[in-house]
Amino acid sequence: MDTFEMLRRLWDHAAWADRLLLAALVESDTPAEAWREYSHVLGAESVWLDRLLGRPARFPVWPTLTPAEATTLSESLAAEYVEYVAGLSLGTIDAPVSYVNSAGQSFSTPASDILLQVMLHGQYHRGKINLLLRQASRAPIPTDYNAFVRGVPAARTEVHER
Repeated sequence: MDTFEMLRRLWDHAAWADRLLLAALVESDTPAEAWREYSHVLGAESVWLDRLLGRPARFPVWPTLTPAEATTLSESLAAEYVEYVAGLSLGTIDAPVSYVNSAGQSFSTPASDILLQVMLHGQYHRGKINLLLRQASRAPIPTDYNAFVRGVPAARTEVHER
């Protein structure tokens, strides 16, 4: 598998995991901290995409999103990342992207490293969301890569009342 195919698959997984979590978070009483973490996943994905495209940030890194806003943003990001990744070439994948972070520091990072950051960062926060769901006696949402590629949920431990 080449680098472009790997990035496409990683993004497809991230978008799939975002959709699964969003569906679970909007369907019932969700802990506020879990919703905050999910909104952050979308906010960070949006900020990084805006940096990759050289445009001003549309959302803060830690946005406050309603379920409707999160749904719209999630769908938009899914389509925009697919288009961005599909347009990558050998000349652009490692091209430096210059940006200023939320602390006002300037950086220049290869596009490939930014894309890996987006994928890994999102999965880290999805794990935190699942921990918060479990602590609230809710079943976690399996977002493992294996569940994505196999098309079946990963094994999981049932939630036990405290």
